[in-house]
Amino acid sequence: MNVKYAVIFEQAKANWAAYVPDLPGCMTTGRTLEETKLNIREAIQGHLETLRQFGAPIPEPSSLAGEVEITTAA
Repeated sequence: MNVKYAVIFEQAKANWAAYVPDLPGCMTTGRTLEETKLNIREAIQGHLETLRQFGAPIPEPSSLAGEVEITTAA
């Protein structure tokens, strides 16, 4: 079964960070955005596997990530 979780990516001074709002505690970092994308995929898989091992329910994806464009004053 395939599911899609929203992931938030944030750029810091020297690296990238990512977290999954629907999976509290599921986060990672990487030197590049691509590395961080790979790392968060592994983090999600590991997080879900840990929940299964402990018999905890798997949270359904419910968060959405998007962009909102606004015009700022010049």
